[in-house]
Amino acid sequence: MSRGAARPTEPEWFAVPDPESGRDGTGLRFSCTMCGNCCSGPEGYVLVSDDEIAALAGRLGLSVAEFTKRHTHVTSEGRSLREKRTAHGLDCEFLDRESVPGKAVCGVYEDRPLQCRTWPFWPSVVRSRQTWERAKRVCPGIDKGRKHTLVQIRVQRDACDI
Repeated sequence: MSRGAARPTEPEWFAVPDPESGRDGTGLRFSCTMCGNCCSGPEGYVLVSDDEIAALAGRLGLSVAEFTKRHTHVTSEGRSLREKRTAHGLDCEFLDRESVPGKAVCGVYEDRPLQCRTWPFWPSVVRSRQTWERAKRVCPGIDKGRKHTLVQIRVQRDACDI
């Protein structure tokens, strides 16, 4: 192979038909069940960019400085939304479990951060069939509902680095 030439890569596991599981290799299924599991659990983080902070501040009628002070904190990974302790663990502070009985609703859904918009197609989740299956144990929407195409999955996966 000449220097600088692209190396052949194996296709992603979700792009290859799997007769054992019945997956046809044209994508993955996911449909949010509004369980809130992706927004809750042990201590974690929801990383937010400056643009996302500005959008969220505007949504809440706050200055960027006030939003940053009230609703974010610094983690080893970057600036994150704050969490609140609930019976479910540590919930994102914008997760609303009361407005819709039996459902967990994002209170800032239209302006939610990229990390939230790309779940479950994070690199760490779609890395292998095993990591997908591990996430499926926590997320009842994985392998359910509409099929996301290979392009849709790759675009979302490549948009974030989680």
